[in-house]
Amino acid sequence: MDIKGYYSQREVQKEFLRLSQGREVQAWFGEIRGKRPEIVNFEGDIKDLIKQGMTSFHISEERWRDPLLLESGLAKRQLDELRFGWDLLVDIDSKNLDFGLMCGELIIEALKFHDVKNYSLKFSGNRGLHIGIPFEAFPKEVNNVNIKNYFPDGVRVISEYLKDMIKDFLSSKILSKYKVEDAVKSTGKNLNDVVVNGKFDPFKLVDIDSVLISSRHLFRCAYSINEKSGLVSIPIKDIKDFNIENAKMENVKFNLKFLDPENSVKDEARELLIQAFDWAKKTSFIEEKKTFEKKFEVPKTAIKTDYFPSCILKLMGGVKEDGRKRSIFVLVNFLQNMGWNLEDIEGFLLEWNKKNYEQLREGYIKSQISWFKRQKKIVPPPNCDNESYYKTMGVKCENGICNRCKNPVNYAFRMLKLASKTLK
Repeated sequence: MDIKGYYSQREVQKEFLRLSQGREVQAWFGEIRGKRPEIVNFEGDIKDLIKQGMTSFHISEERWRDPLLLESGLAKRQLDELRFGWDLLVDIDSKNLDFGLMCGELIIEALKFHDVKNYSLKFSGNRGLHIGIPFEAFPKEVNNVNIKNYFPDGVRVISEYLKDMIKDFLSSKILSKYKVEDAVKSTGKNLNDVVVNGKFDPFKLVDIDSVLISSRHLFRCAYSINEKSGLVSIPIKDIKDFNIENAKMENVKFNLKFLDPENSVKDEARELLIQAFDWAKKTSFIEEKKTFEKKFEVPKTAIKTDYFPSCILKLMGGVKEDGRKRSIFVLVNFLQNMGWNLEDIEGFLLEWNKKNYEQLREGYIKSQISWFKRQKKIVPPPNCDNESYYKTMGVKCENGICNRCKNPVNYAFRMLKLASKTLK
């Protein structure tokens, strides 16, 4: 089967049309790139591209109200006005496909860890994988900002967060199957390229480069051919069952969809997004946190719960509705600032978990504590006005001295100070 014959199949054209809705598209004709912006509204539009000799078909991660209004040089504000959404695409690439598949398996485990089950997966057509989550799975707002305006930052933050989560596991997975020298050789790199500060860095062999993603970023559409390999970018149900033979034009089956909004669950990716942004704040130590750290020192003796604000005490009493994972993030950060050590916090959380409307897996709690142990600094919990936390979790303090504090830790220190004055 040749390229034109493959694209002439109605199943290919139907999927191209479905995935093109609300997106900017671009056809490639060998080394020649088609015009931009471009859209397709009918199967006939795709047939015309095929007649012109289209070799591959690419679509935008962003979804636009009218893609034809796009042009180079638009300001972010103008792009935000035109954009109504974006899909998360984790682009995994490695010169050794085996490493890419290992990485993909771990990314999927990380997504499931955050209760994201309706992801979609496809072979890139050459040396990697694309893992996608539809826009419909994300909340409408984060920190009072419309989620549609979080592109490309949302994609970058989530991708980097996932990389951080799986880095050690990926390293172990690769080195359990390959010797370091063999792993390096299989990608054409030098040993010095992949050993950083005496430690093997798996992301020198596997690339998830979110930094280069910018507005109007395109990716190869599902069921499009990759010119370099001659293989098709086919959706995959399970990485373990992937067989590259199925990506040959003559073997492609059209029984799976990539980025299907109908299979997404509203707000399913909320926890993933929130925890990713929390991770970003912790690791970048934004100005708000630096100011906080100068003002307070972690006490040497653990502060008693008598001085805790009501919002924290409510969380410590168990979660009655949604927000168990966010509660862990708040409680661990708060209690560390109160001088509690992580061993005591872990013991508390394991008992606290029994009070929740539905218990989290014990392994989840232990993995969170393990993550905190690897961090070099203690940072405060989210501020009281952070809409993604206290208010939406039903524990926000609405009056009194507690309501005048910017952060739950401020309240505890203030009450401790008042108590010490009274004793004097």
